Amino acid sequence: MFASRGVLLIAFAFSVMADPVSSVAYAVEAALRALGGDLSLLLATMGLVVAIITLVIVNYRQLISRYPKGGGASAAVGEAFGDGWSFIPIGALVVDFVLTIAVSVSAGASAAIAYFPALAPWRMEIAVALLLVVGVATLFGHLGRVIFAVMTLTFIALMAAVLIYGIGVTPQAQGTITETVPHLPIVAVLLAFPVAMALATGVEAPSTAIAELGQLDDAGRRRFGRLTLWFTLAVVGTTTIGLAVELVHLRIGIPGPDTTQIAELARVAAPAPLFAAFQLATALLLLAAASSSFQAGPGMLKALARHARADGQRVGILPAALARTNSRHTPIWGVALFAVLGVTITIIAGGDDQSLVLYYAVAVFLSFLGGLLAMARFSFRERRPASLMLNLVGALVVLFTLIMNLSRGLPLLSLGAALVVSAVLHQIWVRSGRPEGVRSAQAAETAEPESNSPAP
Repeated sequence: MFASRGVLLIAFAFSVMADPVSSVAYAVEAALRALGGDLSLLLATMGLVVAIITLVIVNYRQLISRYPKGGGASAAVGEAFGDGWSFIPIGALVVDFVLTIAVSVSAGASAAIAYFPALAPWRMEIAVALLLVVGVATLFGHLGRVIFAVMTLTFIALMAAVLIYGIGVTPQAQGTITETVPHLPIVAVLLAFPVAMALATGVEAPSTAIAELGQLDDAGRRRFGRLTLWFTLAVVGTTTIGLAVELVHLRIGIPGPDTTQIAELARVAAPAPLFAAFQLATALLLLAAASSSFQAGPGMLKALARHARADGQRVGILPAALARTNSRHTPIWGVALFAVLGVTITIIAGGDDQSLVLYYAVAVFLSFLGGLLAMARFSFRERRPASLMLNLVGALVVLFTLIMNLSRGLPLLSLGAALVVSAVLHQIWVRSGRPEGVRSAQAAETAEPESNSPAP
């Protein structure tokens, strides 16, 4: 019994963290680009990123404890402020899922091009092709947690091997490296760290994914959720800081157009077979992250669509077609919608992950903010001053991160998109008579499949 639970925990934890772990492939490079190539500030920047992720995770432990059946930020916001406000984190996550798909497949294309530079002229086409392959694969049902976990563990192991090899390598400057930035160091770090907050995407996943653990009771789901958060922090934090230290040590700067910083590190530090294996593992993990969003996004729309629950009650606000599933319980039209949106964004960005990452990590921080404000309200009502202080500090740091990100201009488009989606969903909800249950959409997306009969 103990052994089986251990296997379940590993499979659950390391599959759920596929998104933040895969973000290492492009987030550290994005930070260095924002620093203008000043390697001396990279470690401080990534240290700040990890510190903020730590604060968010500590707060989300409380959220998991309160909602052991899943629900995440939308459940907390709905309970604290009313169901209508739940659409803000829901709309934010819809945008985040689309961007995760586009960024992940684009980064997957970059990983392939870094190993086969001759493919560079077809960057956009490769990214779109990868997106469509992942989308079609999603129609065949959810990939097993074990498969995602194996991909994540393989990447972590190969990353560790690359870093260990790199310790004994003589530094040899690669790419563009500068010694100065156009701002004071502290200002440069504050302007650069938001683009690397892509590492925080997926941190909220355990708070909703625990709904899948139907074989456990509430106490078991709480324990698995909290342990997964700590595992995520340990893996992402260690990998990020270790990568930053080695990039500075080996003098790996901003890479050329047909490679990536993480690929150049592996090329310099590791023998050829390890480099090849590392690039393959990186690409597969990125596709796994895209697949995860291809499941979660359509699943959320399915939960919001008009459909019949197991008890026969008709619920939902979106068109019934979004609730229709195939024989493997996959919402067909939801997958198609996210594929169209993902392809559109990927084509607009030319399949360039470093362009897309500039718009990333805005929507998910809007969701974080809502969840932490809701938890602060609960702590205030329940007269828990220590928790209230933790929630307020977390909310202020998340708000500061959001403001610094938006100050760069381009992320305003992501925020605008999230608010538009939220407003449209809210208006549909009002016209539908304000039905109850919208706050549970994130939990319902991962729950066991119910009746597939759409409401008329």
